[in-house]
Amino acid sequence: MSTGTIVYLADLLRCHPKAIGSPFRSLPPGRIAVLVLAMLRHDQRLLDLAGGSGVPESTLRRWRDEMISLLAARAPRAWTARFAR
Repeated sequence: MSTGTIVYLADLLRCHPKAIGSPFRSLPPGRIAVLVLAMLRHDQRLLDLAGGSGVPESTLRRWRDEMISLLAARAPRAWTARFAR
């Protein structure tokens, strides 16, 4: 994965906890981005990633869902409407 992609996703995540009123994250945004990308791109099992990073499986699942929704919110409206069917 490119550094630019990781930085972009980390920046999205960095602003998100403030928006939802979350006091903290157990890992820095860059590490969360790498874990989510590993899940999505390489089809890593949640249990494997959770064990290796010291984060519960449910937290990884929540981070994945948050990342997808953050990226979907940035998608152009025409693209979103086209594939939301």
